[in-house]
Amino acid sequence: MKRLINGALLACLFFCAVSNAEVPAFTIEIRDHLFYPSQLVIPANTKVKLIVINRDPTPEEFESYELNREKVIMGGAKAIIFVGPLVPGDYPFFGEFNPKTAQGMIRVEN
Repeated sequence: MKRLINGALLACLFFCAVSNAEVPAFTIEIRDHLFYPSQLVIPANTKVKLIVINRDPTPEEFESYELNREKVIMGGAKAIIFVGPLVPGDYPFFGEFNPKTAQGMIRVEN
């Protein structure tokens, strides 16, 4: 029984590692209340991992109505946000705490 449990645990860990390795990652930085890059192109019909790094000393909230995502990122911290799979199109996002300057767009292309 113990061998069966260990085997199942090992298989689960392997599957999780392979699954995470296949998810493409893209990085967005917040600096001076701006997103860099302000436009990010990602592949259509693919789940992706956004790594959002806040280089500012103050918190910012990554928010997108179209992506149905919102996440507060403390100053000097990072967050991981999964999106997709998405159909081709433009998906705007903004910083809730600085909406006039912190604006961006995810463009999904085939």
